[in-house]
This record gives sequence, structure tokens and C-alpha cells, in this order.
Amino acid sequence: MPAPENMLKKALAEGRRQFGCWLALADPYAADISATAGFDWLVIDGEHAPNDLRSTLAQLQVVAASPSHPVVRLPIGETWLIKQMLDAGAQSLLVPMVESGVQAEQLVRATRYPPNGVRGVGSSLARASRFAGIADYLTTADAQICLILQVESRTGMAALDDILAVEGVDGVFIGPSDLAADMGYLGQAGVPEVNAAVLDALGRIRSAGKAAGVLATDPAFVEQCLEAGATFIGVGADVPVFAAAMRALAGRYRT
Repeated sequence: MPAPENMLKKALAEGRRQFGCWLALADPYAADISATAGFDWLVIDGEHAPNDLRSTLAQLQVVAASPSHPVVRLPIGETWLIKQMLDAGAQSLLVPMVESGVQAEQLVRATRYPPNGVRGVGSSLARASRFAGIADYLTTADAQICLILQVESRTGMAALDDILAVEGVDGVFIGPSDLAADMGYLGQAGVPEVNAAVLDALGRIRSAGKAAGVLATDPAFVEQCLEAGATFIGVGADVPVFAAAMRALAGRYRT
């Protein structure tokens, strides 16, 4: 029996648009609620949310019961951390702050078993192999890993072609907020200069045959991103949705 087919990887390879949302409340119950909403994918955020290996594992378990595909965003692209998340059962990873082709190559190798990479072999202990219940896991796992790299700085944008040339990278995700800050527009991700840079990058990614991704909460800009070639689109996050709803409810009755 082979490793489970990664349906997000398949959809992106076929060019089908996949809409998703960030999970940053760092809670399995909240993730379970979000998994009933109907998103194509949900990012369990380890970069800016208070998630660790155990809380990420718990959210992977509850999202697995839904049609939404879980994606784990790492805090940093370290080989040991990638190994842990893959063994915990994550098949799709989003790695922040990628700035060179060399870095992209190292990240691909971290997701592959030898001789194609450096992922440690411990699948008999891992949820990923259903605790050795998937007999052919070691020989089939590599093909089902979806690796999406975040480019979110001027240095990364300058190296975008090198990153796109790396085999094994399934997609590149543009992070508008960090890019805006690096361009001198801290807290102003929607200014025309940043939008133009994002749209240009999305077109280049799509032209290279990779999945182009972006986080965009303005519906008008979402449409522009789709026209530019984006297929992996984050349209919101649980924290601001929850915060806005709670404040609105309190405000309705507060004197």
C-alpha cells in the first residue's frame, strides 16, 4: 500500500484554484470548526501563531477528518523541524523567508528520503506511515510531499527565477506583508507598488509551471491575483475573523 495521495498537490499540478484560510488560534477545537467551513486547504501556522509540534499534530488529526487539506507553515526551514512535521503526518509544507535557489534545493532535500535527500528514516514510529501500517510508505512518500516556498523579500524576489528552477518545488507563495515592509511600506501591503510586485511575481511563477500562491483578503485584489495566475489563494485567517465577530457582537450591546 502506498502513501496517501496528496489531493492538494494533485489539484495544484492540474492548475485548479484552491482557496484556503489560516489557522492561528492554535487550538484543535477551533481547527475542527474551521474544517467544517468548506475551504480547500487550511494552514496550521507555526510562524506567527503559538503552535508547537504537539498542537500542530492535534490540528492535523482533526482536519484530516474533513475535506480540507492541512498545510503546515513552519517557523523556519530547518531540516530537523521538517522531519518532525513530515513524521507527524503533514504532507504539505509552507516554508517562509526563502531567498535563494540554494536554499530551495536544501529544503527539497529535507523532504526526501535518501538517496534523493536527507530525511531521517523513522517511519515505523510515525503517524505519517500509520505507524508502519502503510507497507510501501518509505518508497512512495516522496512523491506525495507538496512543498510550497514563501518569497517575501526583495532578495527573494531577485532570486525568484533561481528558486523556480529547482525541481521538487511545487509552488511559490508571495507574502505581501513582509514584502511590503522590505520595500519600505510597513503595514501598507495594499499600496500600488507592492500590488504590482506581487502580480508580476505571480505571473512569473505561473509561467514557470509552478503553483502561484498569495494571501489576499481584499476581494478586488483576489480577482487580480487570479487573473495573474494564482491558484493557491489564502483569503483570510481565523484570528481576525473571530476578533472582528466578537468585537461586533460586544459593540452591538455596549452602552
